Amino acid sequence: MPVTRTGVLAVLALMFALIGLGASVASLVDHFTPAPTFCAESGCETVRQSMWAAPLGIPLPILGILYFTAMSVLAFWPKPKLRVALGAVGAAVGIGLIALQAFSIGAWCKLCLVADPAAILSAIAIVAGAGSIRATLSNIAAAPIVAGLAVLALGLYSHREGGPVVNDGPLPESIAKEQRPGTVTIVEFVDFECPYCRALDKQLTAALARTQKPVRIVRKMVPLPGHAHAVPAAMAWCSADAQGKGDAMAKELFAAPPEDLTPAGCEALAIKVGCEVTKYRETFASAELRARIEQHMADSRAAQLNGLPTIYIGTRKFEGSEHTPDVLLAAIERAAK
Repeated sequence: MPVTRTGVLAVLALMFALIGLGASVASLVDHFTPAPTFCAESGCETVRQSMWAAPLGIPLPILGILYFTAMSVLAFWPKPKLRVALGAVGAAVGIGLIALQAFSIGAWCKLCLVADPAAILSAIAIVAGAGSIRATLSNIAAAPIVAGLAVLALGLYSHREGGPVVNDGPLPESIAKEQRPGTVTIVEFVDFECPYCRALDKQLTAALARTQKPVRIVRKMVPLPGHAHAVPAAMAWCSADAQGKGDAMAKELFAAPPEDLTPAGCEALAIKVGCEVTKYRETFASAELRARIEQHMADSRAAQLNGLPTIYIGTRKFEGSEHTPDVLLAAIERAAK
C-alpha cells in the first residue's frame, strides 16, 4: 500500500508524541531521584526547583506522561476531533513552558526542551492533516521503529550530556587573574543550596585531604534564582570571608540542611565559626557586599558557564558533579607541576 501524505504526518505525529513521552519519563526519574540520571546540569536543577515544576502539587513530568500517552493512543483513533483539540492544548502549554523558562525562571532544562517542542511539532503534524495509524505493513513498520530509535537516541544523548565534563582551554580573564605562582589555584563557582555543588564539594574535599601540594581556593558566588536560600547563603559567606573565615563558613554552609540557610540560620553558622557578630551584621547589610556578589555573577557570565557546579583547577575546567576524588586529585597534582 503506497505511503500517503496523511500517513507520513500520522507517523510524524506519533513519533513526536513518543519522543515527548520518553523525555517526560526521563524527567520524572530525575524528579524523584537524589542523583539525576538524565539531566544533572544546573539549568535542569533550577527548573526542577522552580515554583512551576509542580503546579497544584503534581510534578509536570507526570502531566507530560499522561498527555503524551493520550496522544500516542489517539494516533490510532479514527475520529480526529479530540486529537486535534488535545494537540492544540498541548502545543499552547508547550509554548507557555518555553516562555516561562526564558522569561520567568531564567534557566533551561534540556529535557523540557525536548518534550515541549515535541508537543508543538506533534500538534502541527495533526493540524496539517495527520490521519490515524492504520494496521498496514508500512505504517506498523515505520511508526514504532522510527519513534523507538528517536527515544533511544534521546536517552543516550541525555545520559551522555548529564555526565562530568573536563575541558582544557584558554582561561577566562577572571580565572587567569586569580592564578598565583607556586600554588594550585582552585576557582569554584558556588551556590550553597545547589545539591550538585554540594555533591562536588564532598569529592573535592576528599581530594584535598590527600594532597600535599599548596592549594588556594577562590570562591565566586553564583546564587541560582530557583533556590530560595542561595542569596542569604552567598551573603553570609562573603560576610564571614571578610573576617578570614571563608573556608570554615563554606564547610558549614555546605553541611547545613538547605532549609536552614535563612539569614538567621546563616548568622548562627557565622557565630559558630568564630565571626564577630556586629562586624558580620554590618558587612551582611553593606552595599559593598552586594557589589561583590554582583561582580562574582559578572565573572560567571564572562566565563560563559554551562551551569553549576563548575570549578577550575589550575587551567582545567570541570563541569558536573560526578568527578571522583581520584580525578580531582590528579588534576591538583598536574596543576602543581
